Amino acid sequence: MVFTMKPRFQDKVAVVTGAAQGIGRGVALRLADEGAKLVLVDRSELVYELRDELASSHPQTPVLVLTADMEQATDCQRTMQAAVAHFGRIDVLINNVGGTIWAKPFEHYQVDEIEAEVRRSLFPTLWCCHAALPQMLAQGSGSIVNVSSIATRAINRVPYGAAKGGVNALTACLAFETAQRGVRVNAIATGGTEAPPRRIPRNAAEQTEQEKVWYQQIIDQTVQSSLMKRYGTIDEQVGAIVFLASDEASYITGVTLPVGGGDLG
Repeated sequence: MVFTMKPRFQDKVAVVTGAAQGIGRGVALRLADEGAKLVLVDRSELVYELRDELASSHPQTPVLVLTADMEQATDCQRTMQAAVAHFGRIDVLINNVGGTIWAKPFEHYQVDEIEAEVRRSLFPTLWCCHAALPQMLAQGSGSIVNVSSIATRAINRVPYGAAKGGVNALTACLAFETAQRGVRVNAIATGGTEAPPRRIPRNAAEQTEQEKVWYQQIIDQTVQSSLMKRYGTIDEQVGAIVFLASDEASYITGVTLPVGGGDLG
């Protein structure tokens, strides 16, 4: 007798933010492999290239592509409304927008830079959870996975670390509120991750020699803090995200899972 496993996301609608590059792109491809209907969101039109790639590699996968600025609450509301209008529901939300813009000791940050880091790495997750939650609660089901970072205990990224600490707190608090209403909320804390160069960098300004030194300190500390003494791969991050999003993790909520080679953040 031959047993076949149903894809974990068959007929489920998954919203992936920051889908154009890096981990978000990897999550989108994995979810397509596993049968999901996809809503792919990014502020860059590079996300349309991913749509075209999926049309070739996964022609049976329904895909809705949206460009939006997830730092804006109105864009997050518009995104979730469009997802529901197109597919009728939201089963999975992967909040992947965020990332360090500057890397330097805290005393060297300007006030506007601190505010920009928090807007980039906390508010997209906060707004998207707020926008998607009413639909998930109305359904009585849903899984949210927030992409955080082990940089909550790290050097030269205090504003970013503070923003991701907020993501961790949001994850735990929201899980308390929704656990008995069918919605699970988890996060992964990504460690250092090898990825292709970003086609649209988070910071377009060329690094000064001093900034290169500060950034190298981040790399050195990240590797040293990892028990495995290496960076991870995109696939290693994607695997954890997709697991927490799936029904295989049905008894897991309110957890921030470190994926950093033993670095617990």
